[in-house]
Amino acid sequence: MFLAIALALPRLFWEGTPDTAPALREAGIRHIAVAGAQTAAWKGVTGIDAEAADLRDAVKLLAPAVRYRYDQASASRAPWIDSNGWRFLRAPQGRFYYETAGGQSALAAAEAFAWGANALIKIDAAGLKPLAEMLEFVRGIESADMQPVADFGFIDDGTPIAGEVMNLLARENLLFRVVRAPDPKLKPTVRLGTTQYPVEQAKNPAAMAQIVRADLGDDNRSIRIYGTAVVVGRLTAANGRLRVHLINYDAAGRKVAGMRVRVRGEYSKHKLAAAGSPEMALLDYSAASGATEFTLPELKSYAVIDLFR
Repeated sequence: MFLAIALALPRLFWEGTPDTAPALREAGIRHIAVAGAQTAAWKGVTGIDAEAADLRDAVKLLAPAVRYRYDQASASRAPWIDSNGWRFLRAPQGRFYYETAGGQSALAAAEAFAWGANALIKIDAAGLKPLAEMLEFVRGIESADMQPVADFGFIDDGTPIAGEVMNLLARENLLFRVVRAPDPKLKPTVRLGTTQYPVEQAKNPAAMAQIVRADLGDDNRSIRIYGTAVVVGRLTAANGRLRVHLINYDAAGRKVAGMRVRVRGEYSKHKLAAAGSPEMALLDYSAASGATEFTLPELKSYAVIDLFR
């Protein structure tokens, strides 16, 4: 069994006193979460709705970002993505929080929204406006009862090694579902410690991700992204409709231009919403031979594409 993804909005966790309310209102923030002891102080503040929240039982997440690691000598110069998708898959009912600075707040909100995570975001003053703009964008995304798309199963034993492998799988856009036992609808099923997926091999998570990819086969992948190594995709689906979430983890540095996306299934209609690019349209759209392909002219930070049969 697995749960439908709810379009829950991430919330701002604010440690400022009520005299900061004008800055919140100016940025476009109208709802905040505060420590329980602060709720009384915020009660009645004009234009700001404050809810009580406690971070003590929430899991702290990495601030979403890309690190290029120019100082490392290796055969691969692929950027390192700080993404939290695997954490949400490991604990879909978990409570999480981010600590971000500046524009990272918007990316954190996009990531949490795309994965349907229950997340709070702690920010500095510079992050108020970017966060408000992203929250306004995701509020405009049509709510839909959709389920996550997965191509294979992963039996999570709860170990750090399993977590690192799941991290690499999610970052490489290899869609999986955490399962307790093999599911005949999801092949392969990855269980670390077996002959097929030995633990020693899993100590190199990138190598294990490539083994899983080979076992799955690229033709069986529900999403493939070309032209960038800094975009992570997330798919949900229901009743002949597919929702494609695309997150540019280098949003603080540069936009991605000319990205090509291929998904399994033929979808004749589409609807695009891209943060910061309201007039943009998909290019070279094609639905044939069991797949749908399109080019996104640019991706500043986050886009949602709904595909319809």
